[in-house]
Amino acid sequence: MHTLRHIFNRQKKALFFLLALFVIGWAFSAFKPVFGGLILGSLFGLYNFYILVRRMERFDQNISEGKATKSIGGTALRFGSGVAAAAIALSMPEKFDLIGTVIGLMIPYVLLLVDRIVVHVKHFN
Repeated sequence: MHTLRHIFNRQKKALFFLLALFVIGWAFSAFKPVFGGLILGSLFGLYNFYILVRRMERFDQNISEGKATKSIGGTALRFGSGVAAAAIALSMPEKFDLIGTVIGLMIPYVLLLVDRIVVHVKHFN
């Protein structure tokens, strides 16, 4: 069983690879706003995923120690960072594409789904 931190580190490596591809696409293509939006959204998506991992680790630690758990603000913080990414994209449409930003926000979760499928297939074959 992989720990949540191990999964996050693996996701971070994959996302940094994708970010490098997005930067290359931004530098060498005519679609600078699209790649800029993908970069912006991916960075905010990674931040959202980090918040999720940190909250779940704290929740797990409190449960294992028998403490009362408080789960306040995690969803609001992730939602707020998504709104901030969209606001940046809307305020600078010449640099960031809104659709690219939204797709970039979802990339860490898509990578997580693909990773879980790969691990599941490897484990049960």
